Amino acid sequence: MKYEILAKDGRAKRARVETVHGVIETPVFMNVGTAAAIKGAVSTDDLRQIGTQVELSNTYHLHVRPGDRLIKELGGLHRFMNWDRPILTDSGGFQVFSLAGLRRIKEEGVYFNSHIDGRKIFMGPEESMQIQSNLGSTIAMAFDECAPHPCTREYMENSVARTTRWLERCRMEMDRLNALPDTINREQLLFGINQGGTFEDIRIRHADTISGMGCDGYALGGLAVGESHEEMYRILDVTVPHLPERKPTYLMGVGTPANILEAVDRGVDFFDCVYPTRNGRHGHVYTNHGKLNLFNERFAKDMRPIEEGCGCPACRSYSRAYIRHLLKAKEMLGMRLCVLHNLYFYNTMMTEIREAIENHRYAEYKKRKLEGVTGDYKDKEN
Repeated sequence: MKYEILAKDGRAKRARVETVHGVIETPVFMNVGTAAAIKGAVSTDDLRQIGTQVELSNTYHLHVRPGDRLIKELGGLHRFMNWDRPILTDSGGFQVFSLAGLRRIKEEGVYFNSHIDGRKIFMGPEESMQIQSNLGSTIAMAFDECAPHPCTREYMENSVARTTRWLERCRMEMDRLNALPDTINREQLLFGINQGGTFEDIRIRHADTISGMGCDGYALGGLAVGESHEEMYRILDVTVPHLPERKPTYLMGVGTPANILEAVDRGVDFFDCVYPTRNGRHGHVYTNHGKLNLFNERFAKDMRPIEEGCGCPACRSYSRAYIRHLLKAKEMLGMRLCVLHNLYFYNTMMTEIREAIENHRYAEYKKRKLEGVTGDYKDKEN
């Protein structure tokens, strides 16, 4: 991997990442396809059309169904889902948090009961790396614990120490797997994950520790799990400077357009979040003048596109009135068009962010964009 910073504006970075599956221009928003598909009937051809650079899939879910060994037998995740650009796979660590009622954490790893059929599953650092190697993703995430919020200092310190030990095991196992002749992607990259909740000193100490462990990039995990936006920004302010500037920085599971704009200003490169797809499936769409709920009656006769001037497939061809009708009639096309619009909005915003950093006008861009995207929709005709 080659990571090159092309421009800086304050702490905001405009960079380029060269990988075995293509170049990633950062800052970048990764489109979330948990089970190797974007929810809302969005194909990989659609993803190319709307400017997606990186697709993100879930290690735990693909291990449970259809099975990572099957995917390896079929040629790996890229071939399986017909995607020729970078893929990042998370490690299964977030399921340690989200499936708290179905798991037990031990030093060796985590014991799960499948959320689908209840069967017993064990996943430790080595198993997570093996699954991600079978998938053949471009970037694999280290196995960690996303600790609950809030939790005690004692719990957090023990959790972070274990996550550090797990990272070392992940690194050793990835080195072993990448040396095997039958490994699908022998240039698979490993990103370590910083944890520590909202404890500044734990975050900083952990960032300093993992920065010397030879990872290809570093993520901040355990945020956007219940803390306020202000707390998240405070943690970014104190932690990001302790991660290597000359390697990618990834804020996991974040977030709203406002969250992304603020995090870019603090030196973050990579983002992912289910918001654009989840909101789209419920008829909530993003515009530069606020968010619309297309279920509202006031759009029943509105023949304008979701946003004037938008180049997404929905706005090029369909009206608010028609998309509202589809949503009310529970037609899949309505959800699909809203998801496509939202992902296009996010991907386009990242292009604008990169251009603003290159032109050293990010502060101006951020201020203007925040004024538009925050709050309720402001109709220019009202």
